[in-house]
Amino acid sequence: MGKSLEYLDIAVKGWMHDARIKMLAALDEDLDVWTKSGRNDLVTNIDKEIEKFYIENIRLLYPDANIIGEESFTKADLNVDGLTWFVDPIDGTMNFVKQHSHFASMIAVYENGKGIRGYIYDVIEDKLYWGGPDIGVFCNDVRMKEPSNDTLRNGLIGIGAPYLIHNFCNLQVVALASSGTRMYGSAGIQIIHVIEGKCVGYVSYLRPWDFAAGKILAEVLGLSVKMIDGAPLNMLVSSDVLVATKNAQRDIAKLIKKS
Repeated sequence: MGKSLEYLDIAVKGWMHDARIKMLAALDEDLDVWTKSGRNDLVTNIDKEIEKFYIENIRLLYPDANIIGEESFTKADLNVDGLTWFVDPIDGTMNFVKQHSHFASMIAVYENGKGIRGYIYDVIEDKLYWGGPDIGVFCNDVRMKEPSNDTLRNGLIGIGAPYLIHNFCNLQVVALASSGTRMYGSAGIQIIHVIEGKCVGYVSYLRPWDFAAGKILAEVLGLSVKMIDGAPLNMLVSSDVLVATKNAQRDIAKLIKKS
């Protein structure tokens, strides 16, 4: 990769802290808001500005890297040969616009398809979750422990609203088998709750930039990150994604077979 991973960490954490300042300042301004696939799928001028900021900085240090950004990718970008960056400038744009909270900024770095660094920034709480297989996972400067391998029955489950409402793969039964359901409208925030042990799982339809960083962090912490039926994820394909403790993953697999 050329530059050291320590150098990469210092650079990316600096970019993300600078991006946080831009996002917080924007909350006091009038945002330009557009819809993408529908009225509930928003993008703002700040999403575009932050992604451009990240990409410009990546290009300065890694000019030959492949970058898959939520707001700017093309089909030609969809490959994981060499160094590939996944960028989600604001994950939970609806929350950013409507609530001014519960949104994250995410960056992931893969080398030849293998995750080497993930970064999920809870912007409002000023908590940056980051790490990789070689060093473990940290919340800011504090090393995180593996969450307890709880069962579905003994924990809360995060489920994307459309999946629960339409009972995708029998998920209403999964919800009833858990201790309760939580929805936050941000994959980054939901994945943080799983790696912190606040939820035993999270399942939703996610795009690669939604799960790339979380996959790295969760797997380093001993969690399962797969499709809901247990199949491996394709890093270049949007699909149903389940991040869960291994016990909860097994419990869910049994229930969805009854769908």
